[in-house]
Order: sequence, then structure tokens, then C-alpha cells
Amino acid sequence: MIKNIIFDLGGVLITIDQQEAVRRFRDLGLPDAEERLNPYTQSGIFGDLEIGKITAEQFRRSLSEITGRPLTAEDCTHAWLGYHKELPPRNIRMLQQLRAEGYRILLLSNTNPFMQGWVESRNYADGHPLSFYFDALYRSYEVKMMKPNEAFFQYVLDNEHIRPGETLFVDDGPRNCAAAAGLGIRTFCPINGSDWTQEIRQYLDKPTA
Repeated sequence: MIKNIIFDLGGVLITIDQQEAVRRFRDLGLPDAEERLNPYTQSGIFGDLEIGKITAEQFRRSLSEITGRPLTAEDCTHAWLGYHKELPPRNIRMLQQLRAEGYRILLLSNTNPFMQGWVESRNYADGHPLSFYFDALYRSYEVKMMKPNEAFFQYVLDNEHIRPGETLFVDDGPRNCAAAAGLGIRTFCPINGSDWTQEIRQYLDKPTA
């Protein structure tokens, strides 16, 4: 039976708006923003930031050089938060309900300090930081691995001392779900912005091997 549920952040808990993020980075002076940004896995300085190769300050300096204008940390935060369309209250209620039922609730996300500074602010989610609703958080820039690298999933399994067959991974990226499934983790791949709060029950009720 499922005992652990690993959630993605963008596209599952948070509805993402790829085009708004692209627009904001273009406004900063990045004309090829659409080519540089990816809904699931970043590359270049964006990937370097999310895998922890560079700091937020190094990213700011590098982006300033690319755009040819001095950018502030606030400029970068505003652009990254273009991805953040909304946090549906139903998602927070479901996290609370699942924890109350005894599931271990984990976050596994390709993310960066700019996004996390926002979601970890005190009043972000119903008066709490997002981490308030989780038992543990695994963020790419801290772990220095990114989905769909199987090693990222294996790291979580090993660190949590949990079995893949007793674990459900919820992510809107098919490649990420395929990587997790390759390790024996059960997966659920809802569409970005969809209401998955009822459908998830079908995966929790399925018998495990």
C-alpha cells in the first residue's frame, strides 16, 4: 500500500504560466527567453541556478551581462515568479488531509532560490510557508540534482528509507514520471492546473506489488 506521496511543485501544487515567465524575462532584455526557458528542466545559467552550480547572486550578475543592463535581485525574482500563476486552496487542503490520514508528504522539485524565497515567505499559503505542509523538502538547487535524473529520486528513497513500491510520485512532466517509474515508484501525471485532488485517490487505493 502507498505510505509516501512525493509531490512536484510547479504544475501540480502551483499552476505554472510558462508564457508569463517568458514575457517577464524578455522585458528584462532577454530576447531569446523562450529558447532559454523550459517548463520542466532548465539549461544554461537557468539550469546552473536550479542545479546549484551557481548562486542567486551569480545568476543575477550573469543575466545582467547577457542582457547588457544592471539587474537587481528583485528584477530576477519578479521574472522567475512569472511561472507562478496560482496556488489553488484545494491543493493545500488536500496536503493537510493526506498528512492527517498518515501519509508521509514530501516535495521534490526542480526549483531555485528566487522561487523558494517567495513560497517560503511566512504568509504564502494560508498564513504559512509552503514547507509547513510537508514532512521534508528536496529541492534541486540544494540537492544539486535535477529531474529527470534517476539519481534524484534514488536520493530521496535512500534518505527517507522508503520503498519505491510504497511511494507515489505526482508530477505533470511525463519524462519525470517515467524516470521515477523506472525505479519502481508508482506515478500519477496530472495536467498543469488540473484539479487532481479527487483523482489521486484512485492511485492511493490501487494495490501495490
